[in-house]
Amino acid sequence: MNQPTRYIKPKIDEIPKEILDLATAVNKLPPEVREQVDPIMAQVVESTKRRRRILTLVQDALSQLRLDMKYLMFDLEATRRERDDYRRQVEEGT
Repeated sequence: MNQPTRYIKPKIDEIPKEILDLATAVNKLPPEVREQVDPIMAQVVESTKRRRRILTLVQDALSQLRLDMKYLMFDLEATRRERDDYRRQVEEGT
């Protein structure tokens, strides 16, 4: 009476091993108990996937923000150098 798992195997690291282990344990439960637990387990799996996607989006956004900050700091320094050069030229011209 070994039923195959009802949960689609996700990409590696998409769902923590503990939740996959829990899904395996749920699949070993008697059918009447499994029917009650399956919807809850499916919700847990979906919420975990959603959290993982959100975390990835946040990490990507932070990486982009860091890169943008580096460009802004570079631009600020270049603008300051240009300002200082212009001041020197104005002071030398007068």
